[in-house]
Amino acid sequence: KNLAELEKKAEENLIMLCKEKERQQEELHKLKREILLKEREQKLREVLDKQMEVLSPLVPVLERFKDQYKSFAVSLDATRHELPIRNIRIEGDMLTYLDELQKQLTITQELLTEIVPDCSEDSPETVSGLKNLKEVSQKLDKKLQRSFTQVQDLSFEVSKEVSLHNQNVCEENHGLDVVKRWYFK
Repeated sequence: KNLAELEKKAEENLIMLCKEKERQQEELHKLKREILLKEREQKLREVLDKQMEVLSPLVPVLERFKDQYKSFAVSLDATRHELPIRNIRIEGDMLTYLDELQKQLTITQELLTEIVPDCSEDSPETVSGLKNLKEVSQKLDKKLQRSFTQVQDLSFEVSKEVSLHNQNVCEENHGLDVVKRWYFK
């Protein structure tokens, strides 16, 4: 009888110990998850601090770059749309003027083509004058095209030089290793 009671109490104690063991294991897993979570948060904080440390000096550089870029954009826009013209006062937009000039040169060239064969009988002086006028208009047309191409090339070179200068400034301020990490991760 005593043995049966002892076995029953031992079985109850064993069941109670198993339940306690499971509860403690769950609590252990919960604590392990919390520790891992806190470690990850700590690592993230460290990485964020490093990023802030590296990027905070770049804020003034970025502001200067924005100002320089705006200035460069205005300069580029001006060089694309304005050709150097001396002793000519132009009202309105430069592109409109150039388009109108192109149309007028084309009309002049067509008129010269029509007139030259008809006038060849009238007077040699008129013919030579018209031919000279035709040559001058063709030269002016070619010169305008070359000037526009030169302005575009110049704006490209300016853009390239500004980019290289800004890259050089960044490399000097932050070191080549830091800049490499920005571009080549």
